[in-house]
Amino acid sequence: MPDHCHDVAHLGHVEMYTDRYEESLAFFTDVYGLTLSGEDETSAYLRAWDDYEFHSLKLTRHSTTGIGHVAYRTASPEALNRRVRAIEGSGYKVHGWVSGDLGHGRAFRFEDPFGHVFEIYYETKWFKPQQDTEKAALKNTASAFTGAAPRRLDHLNLLSEDVSEFRQFMETCLGSRVTEYIQLDNGRIGGCWFTVNNKTYDLACTEEHGGGAGRLHHVTYATDQREDILRAADIFLQNGVHIETGPHKHAIQGTFFLYVWEPAGNRVELANAGARLILAPDWEPVCWTEADRKKGQAWGLKTIETFHTHGTPPTRK
Repeated sequence: MPDHCHDVAHLGHVEMYTDRYEESLAFFTDVYGLTLSGEDETSAYLRAWDDYEFHSLKLTRHSTTGIGHVAYRTASPEALNRRVRAIEGSGYKVHGWVSGDLGHGRAFRFEDPFGHVFEIYYETKWFKPQQDTEKAALKNTASAFTGAAPRRLDHLNLLSEDVSEFRQFMETCLGSRVTEYIQLDNGRIGGCWFTVNNKTYDLACTEEHGGGAGRLHHVTYATDQREDILRAADIFLQNGVHIETGPHKHAIQGTFFLYVWEPAGNRVELANAGARLILAPDWEPVCWTEADRKKGQAWGLKTIETFHTHGTPPTRK
């Protein structure tokens, strides 16, 4: 197994496709509580109140839903070049350099075996408040907030036909390590949780059960505390947002969660991981068995069927 490297600093942003652009944008700004940093002819650039970068979510007009790309920021320009060389020599599909967008400089794009596009970059644009309403009352806080007001981008979950193969991709291309995983009775890995730093995870990959390819399961932003999620549930209820499951606590990773569908059908989550970090350099990944998973979530809530089958874009059956 490849050693964990420190070339990649953190998950930077996610591009989400929507075929109901105006409704999705209104949800993310007015209800979910992200702020609009900028907009061009195809996309809106959004961030949570304590994301230091210009954007952490790129919401793009499209004919369907799902994910456009996943972006990680590297630790330095030299680290970016090291990762590019590793990716070019890996045998995975390479898209090459792109010029970047409103929020960052040039980026190197590549693709996993299941159709998800990734990019890595270093040069970035730090967020700077442009209006008094964007300025935080405290100097050590990035900006003001409204709505459900998540603090920062936390992680995303992708779907793949072979989680073990996806694991090899993450370890080879990004130097990620696995913190927890699901071992199925049939010998397959049902899910893996990856990190490139000391967070418990920044990306999860679980098995595709809906018959699709290159699909998104969900994107997650983090709150400061559980109470924020309980308040958000009422905000979603008041605004007619479809609450899929939660609030409740995951067994895997221990996060307090709430899942909803934004207007176009993409699943988004609010989560609170508390103070849990992976500090041990010799951390042994936690194995969850199929029997463990059948017990449900941490406090016994059974995982609902749509959580296994719903992803975006939708599949044709």
